Amino acid sequence: QVLLVESGGGPVQAGDSLRLSCAASGRTFSPYYMGWFRQAPGKEREFVAAITWSVGSTSTSDSVKERFTISRDKAKNTVYLQMNSLKPEDTAVYYCAASMGRGTGYNYWGQGTQVTVSS
Repeated sequence: QVLLVESGGGPVQAGDSLRLSCAASGRTFSPYYMGWFRQAPGKEREFVAAITWSVGSTSTSDSVKERFTISRDKAKNTVYLQMNSLKPEDTAVYYCAASMGRGTGYNYWGQGTQVTVSS
């Protein structure tokens, strides 16, 4: 079993930066890739960014790619989401997720961390 725990969210002002962390624990952790998603009130969950664990290749949503950066620290079993120039529309619960194999989708999800951006 894999446990994912997000941290780093909170209330901020527009233009501020935040770095979210997602720490994985459990059995030997070797995902195929990790991702960040977000869900705003009344909206569907949307993809934000993903990173392959082994090589570190990334994919980021067009809506945030100029401002958000995903990275990982394999030694710490942790994936990060650096968010700069935050906007009120970035307000959402942010979730990390792990895919443990190619074609399996996301197998594990964290509990989410709230990010609230005020203008």
